[in-house]
Amino acid sequence: MSGWEYRTVKLDATGFLGGKVDETELDRLLNDLGREGWDLVTAMDTNTGQGATRHVLYTFKRPL
Repeated sequence: MSGWEYRTVKLDATGFLGGKVDETELDRLLNDLGREGWDLVTAMDTNTGQGATRHVLYTFKRPL
Protein backbone atom coordinates (compact mmCIF):
# COMPACT_ATOMS: atom_id res chain seq x y z
CA MET A 1 0.00 0.00 0.00
CA SER A 2 1.34 3.41 -0.89
CA GLY A 3 0.81 6.43 1.30
CA TRP A 4 0.11 10.09 0.94
CA GLU A 5 2.24 13.19 1.09
CA TYR A 6 0.73 16.44 2.26
CA ARG A 7 1.34 20.10 1.55
CA THR A 8 -0.02 23.13 3.38
CA VAL A 9 -0.21 26.57 1.77
CA LYS A 10 -1.06 29.81 3.61
CA LEU A 11 -2.54 32.78 1.75
CA ASP A 12 -2.93 36.16 3.42
CA ALA A 13 -6.42 37.62 3.69
CA THR A 14 -6.73 41.34 3.03
CA GLY A 15 -9.30 44.01 3.72
CA PHE A 16 -10.14 46.11 6.75
CA LEU A 17 -11.59 43.15 8.64
CA GLY A 18 -9.78 40.53 6.58
CA GLY A 19 -11.49 37.68 4.82
CA LYS A 20 -10.65 38.66 1.25
CA VAL A 21 -8.36 36.38 -0.74
CA ASP A 22 -7.01 37.33 -4.16
CA GLU A 23 -9.09 35.08 -6.43
CA THR A 24 -6.62 35.33 -9.30
CA GLU A 25 -3.78 34.18 -7.04
CA LEU A 26 -5.95 31.38 -5.64
CA ASP A 27 -6.94 30.16 -9.13
CA ARG A 28 -3.29 30.14 -10.21
CA LEU A 29 -2.28 28.24 -7.08
CA LEU A 30 -5.03 25.62 -7.44
CA ASN A 31 -4.32 25.08 -11.14
CA ASP A 32 -0.55 24.86 -10.66
CA LEU A 33 -0.83 22.37 -7.80
CA GLY A 34 -3.50 20.37 -9.64
CA ARG A 35 -1.14 19.94 -12.60
CA GLU A 36 1.46 18.60 -10.15
CA GLY A 37 -1.02 15.98 -8.90
CA TRP A 38 -2.05 17.70 -5.65
CA ASP A 39 -5.68 17.35 -4.54
CA LEU A 40 -7.26 19.95 -2.25
CA VAL A 41 -8.34 18.31 1.01
CA THR A 42 -9.48 21.25 3.12
CA ALA A 43 -9.35 25.02 3.51
CA MET A 44 -9.74 26.87 6.79
CA ASP A 45 -9.25 30.38 8.03
CA THR A 46 -7.24 31.68 10.95
CA ASN A 47 -8.56 34.71 12.73
CA THR A 48 -7.71 37.37 15.22
CA GLY A 49 -9.29 37.86 18.61
CA GLN A 50 -12.11 39.85 17.00
CA GLY A 51 -12.90 37.10 14.48
CA ALA A 52 -11.37 38.82 11.44
CA THR A 53 -9.69 36.42 9.01
CA ARG A 54 -5.96 36.96 8.59
CA HIS A 55 -4.87 33.85 6.68
CA VAL A 56 -6.48 30.97 4.85
CA LEU A 57 -4.73 27.60 5.11
CA TYR A 58 -5.13 25.10 2.29
CA THR A 59 -4.15 21.45 2.74
CA PHE A 60 -3.40 19.27 -0.28
CA LYS A 61 -2.48 15.61 -0.66
CA ARG A 62 -1.20 13.34 -3.40
CA PRO A 63 -0.13 9.72 -3.57
CA LEU A 64 3.52 8.95 -2.81
